This record gives sequence, structure tokens and C-alpha cells, in this order.
Amino acid sequence: MTDEIKKACEVLQSGGLILYPTDTIWGIGCDATNEAAVQKIYTLKKRIDNKAMLVLMDSPAKLDRYVEEVPDIAWDLIEVADKPLTIIYSQGKNFALNLLGEDGSIGIRITQEEFSRKLCERFRKPIVSTSANISGQPAPANFRDIPDEIKAGVDYIVNYRQDDMHTSQPSGIIKLGAGGVFQVIR
Repeated sequence: MTDEIKKACEVLQSGGLILYPTDTIWGIGCDATNEAAVQKIYTLKKRIDNKAMLVLMDSPAKLDRYVEEVPDIAWDLIEVADKPLTIIYSQGKNFALNLLGEDGSIGIRITQEEFSRKLCERFRKPIVSTSANISGQPAPANFRDIPDEIKAGVDYIVNYRQDDMHTSQPSGIIKLGAGGVFQVIR
């Protein structure tokens, strides 16, 4: 796994795209602070640029670097979540501008899965994690379901967990607003 993380980090640092396992489904990833890399994902997925993508981080301690204000309820949600949970924060900062929602929001998930957590830890920046599919098509349940067009469009495919046939589900999503108001999206 160490060699896979090293190679994936090299690709991320050079502005490339990776295909990698996460705590939910396989994702297409890039440096979340690199606008050109983010644009490559939009192009590969044939996705509208104003449809924001989420990012993975390895630790909630890094949230303050990337979110203007972390509401108190966010800490509680992160602590009690027993399944992968993406939280949409109202004002992201230090991200590629084309990654943020039209309103400046950003979806962030603190990953607990070993590979993606160690990858984020070693890369030291948030990593985009968007489903490995063409926009509008079903998300792949496992590696074998990823379209060849996606596989051919990335710069590196992580070998770790390719043979895992466990069917995974996307994360839950909660959008946080002012004054502790929240909305369950998924």
C-alpha cells in the first residue's frame, strides 16, 4: 500500500488524476487546490462546471484551514457518524475556485478508510473524490463496474482493492447552514 500511496501522491502533485478506492465507492481524484486538475475531472466526467464535487480529508483538525467557519454541530456530526458522511459547509477557502459551489459551499468528508486516509495524510491537502462515472450514469458499485472511458482518462489507477467485489454505497450528505440549521440531502 505504501508504494501505491507514493505513486498516487506523485500524480496528484503533478496535477494529474487518479482513480482510487475510498471509504464509499471508487473515486476520481485530484488536488483540490489545483484549478486545472479540477477542470480535468469536469471534462472527463462530462459534468457541468457549476455542479460542485466533494473532497476527502484525513482529519477534522484540518477543517479550519479550508472552511471559513465550522459550525459547532459539525463537530458533533463527525463524532457520532457511524457511516461515511459528507458535510456541506457554507464557505470554503483555499480550494480551487471551480471546485466550490456557486454559493461558495464545499462538501467535505473525513475518511476513515485506510487507503484514502493515508493518501490524504501523506498528500497533506484535500483530495477531490467524485464517483468514477460519466455524469448522469449510475455510480459504479465496485472497480469492475467503472467505465473504460474513465479508466483511460486518468493518469494513475490505484491497484489496491481492485479485486474487492463488496458493493459500496455513496456517503450520506448533510448541508449545514447558519445558526445550526441543517438539511439532509442524502
